Amino acid sequence: GNAFFSLVPEQYQHIFAFSRCIFAQIFWMMDRFDIGIIGGGIVGAATMYQLQKKYPNKNIVVFEKESRLADHQTGNNSGVIHSGLYYKPGSKKAINCMQGRVELVEFAKKYNVPHDVCGKVVAAADPSELPFLDKITAIGAENGLNGIERLTPDEVKDIEPFCEAIAGIFVPQTGIIDYRRATEVMTEVALSTNEDSKVLLGTEVKDIIDDAEGSIVVTTQGNFMCEFIVACGGLQADRLARKAGIKLKEKVVGFRGDYYELTDEGKHKVKNLIYPVPNPDFPFLGVHFTRMTNGEVECGPNAVFTFKREGYGKTDFDLKDTLDALSYSGTWKLFLNNMKFGINEYRRAFSKKLFLETLQRLIPSLTMEDLREGRSGVRALLLAEDGDTRDDFRIVYQDKAIHVLNAPSPAATASLAIGSDILDMAEKHFGWE
Repeated sequence: GNAFFSLVPEQYQHIFAFSRCIFAQIFWMMDRFDIGIIGGGIVGAATMYQLQKKYPNKNIVVFEKESRLADHQTGNNSGVIHSGLYYKPGSKKAINCMQGRVELVEFAKKYNVPHDVCGKVVAAADPSELPFLDKITAIGAENGLNGIERLTPDEVKDIEPFCEAIAGIFVPQTGIIDYRRATEVMTEVALSTNEDSKVLLGTEVKDIIDDAEGSIVVTTQGNFMCEFIVACGGLQADRLARKAGIKLKEKVVGFRGDYYELTDEGKHKVKNLIYPVPNPDFPFLGVHFTRMTNGEVECGPNAVFTFKREGYGKTDFDLKDTLDALSYSGTWKLFLNNMKFGINEYRRAFSKKLFLETLQRLIPSLTMEDLREGRSGVRALLLAEDGDTRDDFRIVYQDKAIHVLNAPSPAATASLAIGSDILDMAEKHFGWE
């Protein structure tokens, strides 16, 4: 079965898989579920949690190709509970972040997920940043954030004694959380609700085949019949959508983010979270300081194009991923539109000294001895043909499937709200009562 499947040339695997499915149907060998969720990150887990809570009698299966949950974007992000400070008022990012943040904190309190709503400082290091500081303050207020405080340089130092700034703001709603643990707990609660539901680790989805009864999900661990599908594929979202026959112009392009950690000698220089004022011309928030739930302090991430969608090393390479990205016009337009930023990010990725200089804009007293190399993460951006990365959260419905096509930051913060949106969409399109 599966051993032989891996030996079949890729161009013939679809035919072979279909034949296996027909054979399995004849002999009634496939496990059957009401709902199949593809992807065991926090959005997939939150979707399972919300669906199972509302429909405890529906059997749900989560397919996760890795040996543990939250092994990609969820488990390798900065662990921040975002407040809703940056997102266009009225957008799904803004609405879901505001709603999801409240739900996530309540969930963490109820189920003892490590977290701390400690607030953050956004610090301006240069007069040119002051208009943008005013802008994000206004956006936060419009999104419903109460209690944002404008800070003088001395007031910044009262909160973060080693931070040098000409002005700043304090955002009390921001926090930190263990997103990997949150993901695990969401699935644990769902599984405790229905003993026939499953989370299948080490189970990669290879194909999705339409069937009169729903979809046959072809995986490395066998085939499964699912009446409905919810795909939360993250870095593989566009490929899963195309397997299901969705016509998608955009492509997912991965950007690696590298972190440094503060050593025991340096970590006292950061109390909680310190962010720079974001550059409106660049689609990332910039290198920031984050105290994690385990007490460690991370600095980062940068943002560099990665030659492997799930590549966490600086020299990781995958031919298929590289050709996929570099044959796409949107990638080159993004490069051209952000040439200066891109070059600077790459230089900093391979130079601890340059990374330190960026950090010293906000904490000048940091030294090389205060830093050690940390982990890396990869972010999925659904990139438009014109190189635009500003697409909102995007979830689409087709036939008996729902696909989460774009869920960049603040998707982890917003995960429970996204799960609720998927529940609403399922009730509307799947005819649930």
